[in-house]
Amino acid sequence: MSKLNNIKHHIKNYWFEKKHRDADKYKKSYSQCGEDLIVRFIFDQLKITKPSYIDIGAHHPYIISNTSTFYLNGSKGINIEPNPPFFNLFTRERPNDINLNIGISDKEQDLEYFEFNEPALNTFSAEEKENLINEGKTLLSSKTISTNSLEHIINNYCDNQFPDFLSLDVEGYDQMILNQINFNKSFPIVICVETISFSTNGNGVKNKDLMDFLISNGYFLHSDTFINSIFVKQDIWKNK
Repeated sequence: MSKLNNIKHHIKNYWFEKKHRDADKYKKSYSQCGEDLIVRFIFDQLKITKPSYIDIGAHHPYIISNTSTFYLNGSKGINIEPNPPFFNLFTRERPNDINLNIGISDKEQDLEYFEFNEPALNTFSAEEKENLINEGKTLLSSKTISTNSLEHIINNYCDNQFPDFLSLDVEGYDQMILNQINFNKSFPIVICVETISFSTNGNGVKNKDLMDFLISNGYFLHSDTFINSIFVKQDIWKNK
């Protein structure tokens, strides 16, 4: 092989390998069941390259996260995580986001926060606490945590404009939070929400009322990963 052809060969291989490295990076998921890749596909179809987001019950900056892939691509948003040690990780790892160490309820108040041996199951819901104990999970402790309404967050941190993407995982408070959205005024384009009850034996029950609620407010079910359901605003999707 001539020197020129050898150079061309190496250049071709470089760009071939780079293309596949970039493709592999693009396919990396941080979510529990690949939800972030589905949501990214939706925004790609809508030609929204850097969607804003609000992650309620954010848990961890990268582990089981529906928003970290967007953050790493240059998007910015709000992470709401009531667990202080996990919140501290957000302040360190996601400094370009707004990180709030509170919970979301229907008003400004202090609520009891129940902590389990699996932190992803922590909850403000006394009913969900009992369900988890009945499922064999260990309640470690409880503490008082400040909460505020979703409306307060949108008004004070988002200039009254709901972010493009809502990721919601709050173990029993999902419907209460969704009820606070004014779907006629300002709303997320995409919602990813846990729609199955926790069960150690795999017999969780889908929350049909929650799913019907979103459909009645102009969303359609785009995808379901069994644990989480992804909804898209129907009129925006139709007009893409």
